[in-house]
Amino acid sequence: MSEGDLISRLTAAQLDALKEAGNIGAGNAATALYQMIGKKIMMTVPRAAVIPLSQVPDVLGGPEVLVAGVFLRVLGDVPGSILFVMPKDSALYLVDMLMGRPESSTQVLSELDQSALKEIGNILASSYLNALATFTRLTFLPTVPALAFDMAGAILDVILAELGQLGDYALLIETRFQAESAHVEGHFFLIPDPGSLSIILRALGVDDDGASN
Repeated sequence: MSEGDLISRLTAAQLDALKEAGNIGAGNAATALYQMIGKKIMMTVPRAAVIPLSQVPDVLGGPEVLVAGVFLRVLGDVPGSILFVMPKDSALYLVDMLMGRPESSTQVLSELDQSALKEIGNILASSYLNALATFTRLTFLPTVPALAFDMAGAILDVILAELGQLGDYALLIETRFQAESAHVEGHFFLIPDPGSLSIILRALGVDDDGASN
């Protein structure tokens, strides 16, 4: 089975295994964010799904929706890419909270604000990859994150140019934050390079046919 066939035909058991790693990663990320800002944040992973890369902007609300996207490459045993995307309002809310400002204060991101959002993306990516590493005993090495604040379609165009022919599908790990009284949404995409997903599934104990090992 080719990598494209495999990722487009993931079984419920395989998606559950990836979602479980996402839940544990979200729990680790919530702890890290609490230590960073001193405020309790609840994080959940309500959905894991496989989507073609071309449909990523639709998941985010359409190609013209303004979003903040944090992108980084993953090196090590199973190379791939990670994209974490937040709607504009969610990103600005998190910046206000991180910087200790009153809600709705930030309208334009300063260089310091952009660094704060990169750090959030870095914490989330590292937490998810650490959870996967614990489950699989594989090595995942995230690179330094890059941040873009633009329309969803424009961000995807840049990522597709970066990835070239490396992958056609993305694993969506939908992530929801609840900070104080506000609900904040983010979408976490894992885009494996060809061959990487098979290695992850075998290490998780669910083989290419979806059977438990």
